[in-house]
Amino acid sequence: MKKWITMLALCIASTGAFAQSAPAQEVPAQNMQSMQAMGGARMQQAMQQLQERFGAANTTHDGKLTREQAAAGMPRVAQHFDEIDTQKVGYVTLPQLEQFMMSKRRQ
Repeated sequence: MKKWITMLALCIASTGAFAQSAPAQEVPAQNMQSMQAMGGARMQQAMQQLQERFGAANTTHDGKLTREQAAAGMPRVAQHFDEIDTQKVGYVTLPQLEQFMMSKRRQ
């Protein structure tokens, strides 16, 4: 659990402060239930920050974070890009990123 929280914190912290803010994407109900089961309010807050960082890094606002966008806005995601992009399509989505973070938590 410590590894996952550390990775999430590093992911969030590495993005830095963005001058502009993008609208956050909605968390699917299934993911929200998983988050509540895994840590309640603290986990919800961390996931909300992740959504905000993702939205800010996703400069095209298409719900897809390219390797270049990740490198510019979420360097820790860029470091693990190939692990997160399981479909090898050249971009990652917020649900893929959330799934990756949850799988790291279980390890």
